[in-house]
Amino acid sequence: MDSLLFLCTRHIVAQRPLPALPDDLYPILFQAAFLDGRPLVLRDLVATWPFLELNFQRLVGHKVLFRAPNCNLCIEAVILAVVAQVQRELEVPRHQSSGSWLRVLDMTGVPDHLDGRSDWSSTKALARACVAVSRHQQELQRRRSKRHKGYSAATTAEAALRPPGVDVHADLVVDKNAYGILCEALQPGAASPLRLKCREFQPKYISAFEIVTLLECLDPSCLRRVDLHFICLRLVELLVILPHLSRFPELRSLNLQYSNLDMQHPTPESAIRIRCVARQLGMLSGLRDLNLRTTGLSGNLRQILCNLQAPLESLDLGHCSLLPTDLAFLSQSFHPAALKRLDLSGQDISQGLLEPLRLLLEETSASLLYLDLMECCMSDSHLAVLLPTLLRCSRLRVLGLFRNPLSTAALKDLLQKTLKLPDLHLVVYPIPLDCHTREPSEFDCYLFDESADEELLSAAEVEFSQLLANSRRTNLVWTDDPQGLEALDYFSL
Repeated sequence: MDSLLFLCTRHIVAQRPLPALPDDLYPILFQAAFLDGRPLVLRDLVATWPFLELNFQRLVGHKVLFRAPNCNLCIEAVILAVVAQVQRELEVPRHQSSGSWLRVLDMTGVPDHLDGRSDWSSTKALARACVAVSRHQQELQRRRSKRHKGYSAATTAEAALRPPGVDVHADLVVDKNAYGILCEALQPGAASPLRLKCREFQPKYISAFEIVTLLECLDPSCLRRVDLHFICLRLVELLVILPHLSRFPELRSLNLQYSNLDMQHPTPESAIRIRCVARQLGMLSGLRDLNLRTTGLSGNLRQILCNLQAPLESLDLGHCSLLPTDLAFLSQSFHPAALKRLDLSGQDISQGLLEPLRLLLEETSASLLYLDLMECCMSDSHLAVLLPTLLRCSRLRVLGLFRNPLSTAALKDLLQKTLKLPDLHLVVYPIPLDCHTREPSEFDCYLFDESADEELLSAAEVEFSQLLANSRRTNLVWTDDPQGLEALDYFSL
């Protein structure tokens, strides 16, 4: 239910022009105008914004961005208002201006596509804004140079006092449509009064050389994540990109999911390239989160991670067809003591991985917060072996066991015993093996969900709910919906 203050602000933003308002009402007015889809009111608010920073996530909240009407138009209105401010600053000398100026527009976390429109993106909107400001600046300089050939010392001094402009912090998603305009937007660099500061960089379906072109233009002080999982890189392309990442000291997260490392059929040439990849990864001294999901590194984890300078805090090895030697290397390395997030989904633990996995969990028990063992062919007997070690993971918050052939009895035992883990708040469990119409011998993790017996499943869910109710663990969620596992990001740990 909305507060009385929020209801009043919704009434205020329903009229235009806005009355004179105290500064402390601006944040809630912004939220109300955005929630009600009023782009013109948002332009007015930004034009007189009394603070140095405007942070979308803080003002609006991530969920509101998805449900607000006209959200594309509202975001565009904010961007255009900032453009108008910067253009005024270029035209009016600093000593003649009055009031405070917005200095930081933080749009990190704003989805690139909203309202289901594929022809609009926040990345393109921001790039167009930067280009418009840069062209306006060039036009002003051209006019002034014609008007005043040979600047006086006083004129030069006045130009030096020009306001510093606005830094725009954003997550950039770059496809073929956005590439050209973004390149143009980034070219002026620090000289532009409207400066893009990329926090997370996600190229989509563009070439390795185009990615490098953009990386060379990005401000090195802000980038914290590079997500390459839409590129499906080959080894040779990966080696084109990796050397350019070492110029970003704040880079913490690198997603190489779906990259074709093809380490299962090595040639002398590919072995050399793998060593080069390892050396380049070792140059990323701030790297803490690495996603190698479905990269085909079976039996070669040591070769990839051997040059890292600092321990990883998050590692995704899902569907990598790992061998016992991979898990043995990992458990003996310096990574487990720091690991907070570990994804081993898709590994068949019945193929000699059970004991190496147990030893690895022993080593991570003091730090592990998130563990995904989805689709690991884990039976009741496997879980029985792992359970004592899982119970030593005292900080565990999230456990994923979806699509494993586990019985209702084994899951009830797991529930009762993991109640002693004080921080555990989400368990994604599989539909129990005995709640299916298929025979257990026909188990297939991808098809078995379709054969669930709804009556038997409902009865099992009632049992789980009753055990939770009796334990009074109202903060613990047991669900067979795997979407909760996808929501937890490394930067939210």
